[in-house]
Amino acid sequence: MGHGIHQSGETVRFLIHLFNGRWFMVFASFLIMACAGATYLFGTYSKDIKSTLGYDQTTLNLLGFFKDLGANVGVMSGLIAEVTPTWFVLTIGSAMNFVGYFMIWLTVTGKVAKPKVWQMCLYICIGANSQNFANTGALVTCVKNFPESRGVMLGLLKGYVGLSGAIMTQLYFAIYGNDSKSLILLIAWLPAVVSLVFVYSIREKKVVRQRNELNVFYNFLYLSIFLALFLMAMNIAEKQVHFSKAAYTASATICCVLLFVPFTVAVKQEIEVWNMKKLPVEEPSEVKVEKPKKAIDLDQDKTAEADQEEKEKKSCFLTVFDPPPRGEDYTILQALFSIDMIILFVATFCGLGSSLTAVDNLGQIGESLGYPNHTVSSFVSLVSIWNYFGRVFSGFVSEYLLAKYKLPRPLMMTLVLLLSCAGHLLIAFPVPGSVYIASVLMGFSFGAQLPLLFAIISELFGLKYYSTLFNCGQLASPLGSYILNVRVTGMLYDREALKQLTARGLTRKDVKDLTCLGSQCYKLPFVILAGVTFFGALVSLGLAIRTRKFYKGDIYKKFRESSESESVMVSDLRKS
Repeated sequence: MGHGIHQSGETVRFLIHLFNGRWFMVFASFLIMACAGATYLFGTYSKDIKSTLGYDQTTLNLLGFFKDLGANVGVMSGLIAEVTPTWFVLTIGSAMNFVGYFMIWLTVTGKVAKPKVWQMCLYICIGANSQNFANTGALVTCVKNFPESRGVMLGLLKGYVGLSGAIMTQLYFAIYGNDSKSLILLIAWLPAVVSLVFVYSIREKKVVRQRNELNVFYNFLYLSIFLALFLMAMNIAEKQVHFSKAAYTASATICCVLLFVPFTVAVKQEIEVWNMKKLPVEEPSEVKVEKPKKAIDLDQDKTAEADQEEKEKKSCFLTVFDPPPRGEDYTILQALFSIDMIILFVATFCGLGSSLTAVDNLGQIGESLGYPNHTVSSFVSLVSIWNYFGRVFSGFVSEYLLAKYKLPRPLMMTLVLLLSCAGHLLIAFPVPGSVYIASVLMGFSFGAQLPLLFAIISELFGLKYYSTLFNCGQLASPLGSYILNVRVTGMLYDREALKQLTARGLTRKDVKDLTCLGSQCYKLPFVILAGVTFFGALVSLGLAIRTRKFYKGDIYKKFRESSESESVMVSDLRKS
């Protein structure tokens, strides 16, 4: 009986260890991120908003801009995260997500009176802004817990965000059938529930370096690739065969099982950590431990950092234009006013601004070229799936190229933007089937940009104020989206649509929503987007040249020395 009680107590202690562990936190972050990409489904349900409320394309694109504004202006979530615990950040995000999207659902289903345009803009901005709280809570915490694997970590986490559109599409088919208005309801409640379930699992942990850390992330990668391939197979199958409600339910069930398989990897790693903790360690007071040289050097570095911090406190504004070397911890103002951040801002304006414009208009692009509704949904799913591949590819491959060849990460950003140009040109000059290829290219390049942007910011400006800085880094994205989507693409589309109305002898008052048909609708806008993106590629190349010397050094040295010094001291204690 006593043995049974001991076993039961041991199991309880292990479960507490498991749910507080770094690896379980990674798994929980995957699930939160897998529900944090609702903004990428705008192309699926935007037609419902347009037809229900009688909007023209400029108004719909204005709504798309406020979606992008909310999704990318995360400075508030970053500042809140600097002074509050992670659970508070995630809880705020859950509430905002539900309120914003639930109000949109009430509107398109006619359950409330038709709101003014500014109210719809506010609803979608609030709903979209919630994903910044999920990003700040989960993504930033994971990067701080795995600083030496930040590239692969960012790639994986943002990869799950990329898959979220396809995942939620499967779930809404299974739960609600082919009713795109109900997709908005799913977007309202599902991400909020998932964040609340894991609200206490996401927190900063003590960094303990494990030799097999990278291999574990590769295991996570393989599982996520399998999930992505399954979603792609379902996407193709749903185009070829009519799926019944039971078939959609089976597909969604398999999707959920694949989402939870990484939990087994997390449990295996936490068991290893648990067993290591159970090894006997002598009391430090009973042995004499000579501090290793690396630990002494580290102490000196910490003293220098402390002196720097004192200096910052005394003269925060006076040191704005006197930043530390690249890779050290910049203050928020030092980073924002640095030339490197300004260059990143311009590249992001061009690259992400163009990509967001393309993704937001995907539904209308398919409509203008005569594709049926289920095919348009396939384009959105293709963007979502290849968005995932772009994110994990840029995260893992850029980390590999950096480690093996010291290749600057901004150089990979340049190559990704050039690929995006090709996608824009396929929309501008369409041929049969070209929208499928364009969806793949745009999804891949759009996805690849975000992990690169976030990794570059963490490497150039340090992790101390990363919660705020990575959110500041996205500010150019909604600005680019507004100018390129609302002021360029939307207006040029409406101008072409009005020409077609005039040719038919009609006026704007004769139709409820303004629709353009034919390849001319998006030709000029996407030629402009291709040119803007090419300029962004040149700017990014400039940053690669500026930072090539920095990337040739050992940019993770201080994190490695910190964990190694602790490992050496513990090892010496155990030997004694």
